[in-house]
Amino acid sequence: MNPSPAPVLVVGEALIDAVIRPGAAVSEHVGGSPANVAFGLGALDHDVRLATWIGDDARGRRIADRCAAAGVTLTEGSTAAAQTSVAQARIDEQGHASYEFDLTWEVPHLADLAQIGHVHTGSIAATIEPGGSDVLAVVGQARPTATVSYDPNMRPTLMGSPDQVVERVEALVALADVVKASDEDLAWLYPGQTLEQVLAAWERFGPGVVVVTRGGEGVRYAVRTASAAAVDLPARPVTVADTVGAGDSFMAGLISGLLDAGFLGGPEARARLHGASTDALRPAIERALATSSTTVTRVGAYAPTRSELA
Repeated sequence: MNPSPAPVLVVGEALIDAVIRPGAAVSEHVGGSPANVAFGLGALDHDVRLATWIGDDARGRRIADRCAAAGVTLTEGSTAAAQTSVAQARIDEQGHASYEFDLTWEVPHLADLAQIGHVHTGSIAATIEPGGSDVLAVVGQARPTATVSYDPNMRPTLMGSPDQVVERVEALVALADVVKASDEDLAWLYPGQTLEQVLAAWERFGPGVVVVTRGGEGVRYAVRTASAAAVDLPARPVTVADTVGAGDSFMAGLISGLLDAGFLGGPEARARLHGASTDALRPAIERALATSSTTVTRVGAYAPTRSELA
């Protein structure tokens, strides 16, 4: 397996997760959904840049150090925030995480988007203002020369009601070539609609592939190929330490697999993706399952390397 040379730009929040576990002292870790995706891509040997909004403070420097260790380049202007954002991650007895946020977000100025082969965004930064509209604009500017992936990663405590965010989510789905969401995201965003209804609607918006993660039940994915049925793949059986960063690890593995297969990285790759069969995309889905299943066996948002994906 050889990594694609196409440079990847990840746009979104990097922050500090203050992890609160039953009976344990609070611990702080570098996190943020887009940042975790960037770290995951770096661990998989991709050329990745992160456009984020952190402060020149102790927490911000910790994030910058994590980027350097992961082989992730911070774009110019990413350290201009007044302070670095913090998320409180509460871990329950089953290892599941819930979040509360103290967040500030802006998009730093981005030059030379034409040099980027793929853009990924999602989560809080793509939805809340200020900054969310700028993310949408960046994706629109990059799309003529780059492929796009999007993970809505709903955070109801910050995003309000589904009615307040569904228009933005659907605008980004329409610009994306790859969309990944969890079944919990979709249940919150589209109450009363079935998974099949949402998949069909999102396919009509235009992505080449839509992938829905279903926790311990695995994933369901659908492609644009005429009459192709959605495919279910099971989760890998592992002992779960916690689920922090599992969806982000899945996203990194998915992007990595699609880059390596030539389905992401520019307009020609987009054309291949939009004509691909479910069978052709299965290896990339399998890589995503491998990365996420490795992550959940560790405490925190662990980013596996290629050598761990046997």
